[in-house]
Amino acid sequence: MSKQVKKVVLAYSGGMDTSVILKWLQTAMGCEVITLTCDLGQEEELAGVDEKARRTGAIKAYVEDVQEEFARDFIYPMFRSGAVYEGRYLLGTSIARPLIAKRLVEIARENGADAVAHGATGKGNDQVRFELTVNSLAPDLRVVAPWRVWDLKSRTDLTAFAEKHGIPLSSGSKHYSMDRNMLHLSFEGSELEDPWLEAEGGSYIMTVPPEQAPDEAEYITIDYEAGDAVAVNGQRLSPAQVLKTLNAIGGKHAIGRIDMVENRFVGMKARGVYETPGGTILHIAHRDLEGICLDREVMHLRDGLLPRYAACIYNGFWYAPEREAIQALVDQSQQKVTGTVRLKLYKGNALPVGRKSPYSLFRQDLATFERDEVYNQADAAGFIRLNGLRIQGYRKDLIK
Repeated sequence: MSKQVKKVVLAYSGGMDTSVILKWLQTAMGCEVITLTCDLGQEEELAGVDEKARRTGAIKAYVEDVQEEFARDFIYPMFRSGAVYEGRYLLGTSIARPLIAKRLVEIARENGADAVAHGATGKGNDQVRFELTVNSLAPDLRVVAPWRVWDLKSRTDLTAFAEKHGIPLSSGSKHYSMDRNMLHLSFEGSELEDPWLEAEGGSYIMTVPPEQAPDEAEYITIDYEAGDAVAVNGQRLSPAQVLKTLNAIGGKHAIGRIDMVENRFVGMKARGVYETPGGTILHIAHRDLEGICLDREVMHLRDGLLPRYAACIYNGFWYAPEREAIQALVDQSQQKVTGTVRLKLYKGNALPVGRKSPYSLFRQDLATFERDEVYNQADAAGFIRLNGLRIQGYRKDLIK
């Protein structure tokens, strides 16, 4: 970097990597360090993390509970869209990064910092997500990414650096690279680096194995208003409370386990294991309710944009104009996605078994197989002939 960084705000977890980064920023770059630790519902003990940051050298240490903001302003808008990356991934890690980066920028402004820093590696997606957000909100701030510039190249190097500078290390080593928040838990590394090997039991925490799930199904209801879940089993809850409640229920029934190889934005394929119990239930229930509330053409139009919307989140373009434009269409489409879905949960499955809405477009008098006075079945012949004209023209060389 051509210009000396004087004060930096670091996204800090309290683990070895970010503790080493904190000390490295001081010793190698000679700058003051402020840390930010966000409580995203990861269910880790955050008490004392600010004290640890100060002991390691931070001049200030922020620990913030952003769970409701995370659920309300990031997870819920994404779930209104129904976005899924590459058909399976519900974007649990991706959606957290713009919120963390936004708070890094805000704290940098409050404290007169000239840079922010993160612990993402040069191989992953998170570096892009953090830095595109910072670039969108505060392009004048510099971003320090130690993994791209320092000479520490391995876990062994980090351990030696930590011991040299008196940074306390946990007694156990991490078997996987993990990321957790209220929406999901992800695992990478260890045996997962071989896509043929089955994930071991330690790569699942939020959900029981399907073999250990209850032998009896459980029925639940979820109430929606304008595309957002507002109640579980008739009890009205905040967005964060909805997710936590469904995580507990879904985890008990082994719902939301995904093992997949995905395409990272930086160009490589990576294998990951994801647990998203509550989010999987919400996704399935929301999609089911749309079946009776959304007009066909509106649904198909929205569905055509979902791969692009999911890519925006996965690749770090939350604050980009295309994501905001798609969000506007999504939110307009959700105005009457209001009602209740009843689901049957059983050994890894969340099966919608009933749905109702005051805005239902379902007409029993049209759909019935019994005698009706509304629909003239003879009209279908002309409808089919008219739709066949285009195909006949295309195929005329083959028609004898």
